[in-house]
Amino acid sequence: MTLPLRCLSCLIVFVCLALAAAPASGAKVQVLAVQGAISPASADYLLRGLHKAIEDKAQLVVIELDTPGGLDTSMRDIIKAILASPVPVATYVSPQGARAASAGTYILYASHIAAMAPATNLGAATPVELAPGGSDKPAGARPADKPPGDPRMRKAVHDAAAYIRGLAELRGRNADWAERAVREAASLPASEALALKVIDVVAADLGDLLKQVNGRVIKMDGRTVTLDTANAVAERVRPDWRSRLLAVIGDPGIAYILMLLGIYGLLYEFANPGMLLPGVVGGICLLLALFALQVLPISYAGLALMLLGIALMTSEAFVPSFGALGLGGIIAFVIGSVMLIDTDLPGYGLPWTLIVPVAAVSALFSFFVAGMALRARRRPVATGAEEMLGAGGETLEDIEREGWARVHGELWRVRSSAPIPRGTPIRVRARHDLVLDVEPWQGE
Repeated sequence: MTLPLRCLSCLIVFVCLALAAAPASGAKVQVLAVQGAISPASADYLLRGLHKAIEDKAQLVVIELDTPGGLDTSMRDIIKAILASPVPVATYVSPQGARAASAGTYILYASHIAAMAPATNLGAATPVELAPGGSDKPAGARPADKPPGDPRMRKAVHDAAAYIRGLAELRGRNADWAERAVREAASLPASEALALKVIDVVAADLGDLLKQVNGRVIKMDGRTVTLDTANAVAERVRPDWRSRLLAVIGDPGIAYILMLLGIYGLLYEFANPGMLLPGVVGGICLLLALFALQVLPISYAGLALMLLGIALMTSEAFVPSFGALGLGGIIAFVIGSVMLIDTDLPGYGLPWTLIVPVAAVSALFSFFVAGMALRARRRPVATGAEEMLGAGGETLEDIEREGWARVHGELWRVRSSAPIPRGTPIRVRARHDLVLDVEPWQGE
């Protein structure tokens, strides 16, 4: 028994040494990356990522952020999720050269830890999506004591300033500069932001960030959490298929094209009933476009002008207007396309390089569909009683007043006002139930 006991003792010692050599902390840090404008797709991705972090009991969530701004509704959804999160959230503006402008500044202020990489910047948080068109000077360039004259813009600026000041006071950051970022569109590089206590950390990379926040105490709804990220494992959470789909169809250009494909697919189906494929594809595209447009800041006046333009271009084939309807339709379509996306946010406008080709293709397609419908209306009737009128046939017997003839390969009872010999070509003049009135026909 001595040898087995020695082996068992050695095994126990080996297991203990292995456990001692293992990392003392099994903490997990989940990393979410957002690049580009803050949109419904990025909000959905971040909310689902935060929910996953809560389920996985992560030690910390790091949002790597590089954005020029975005939609106010999406930004507020993200901020509400961060404020309600039981897991600490660190927003990290990275990589070098990135920015957290406009909506990104609000998200940075709302986070438990605000961090930036060197050579990054934040600020310019004036709500530009409500700026009045045609202004040569942005509202954010006014001094704080001279708010914009437009009442709607003034309300938006005051609301945004109060919102970001509340976030700054909640996190103990520089509230005065936060209000300047809204009222004066002020911006700061990372080094100055750290000196002014706008942010908490300047880190070279993710590993440096985790080292600097290790041991930091975070206040979480009446409790404190001490971060232990020295040996934490960073797990990057990629967008799933739902978030990727939202990102694609949520792009204004894609939504614009989907809407037109849907409208033209249904028009083609109505002009040529029974083809099915254009109607099915058009219906799917139109529903996807409507889903995308209901989360985008669209102008209903612009949408109405686009629909009016399509209707006018289609009417050109039915009403002889010498091009007036078609030209008016193209003009209305182009103006409506320019007005469709009602925001000045970067990345949310429709470029002319998309509008002009689509307008040209739309005009050609509308004329094509309308022309097909007009040709279908002028086409001779192919079925029914009316189709028999003018049809040719041949008598099968000598006809004095009534007899039998073959018309369209079918036997019909026919009658004539004059005698017709057997084998004579005939033409149908009228139909009375199952009897045809015919006359001799010499052909053309």
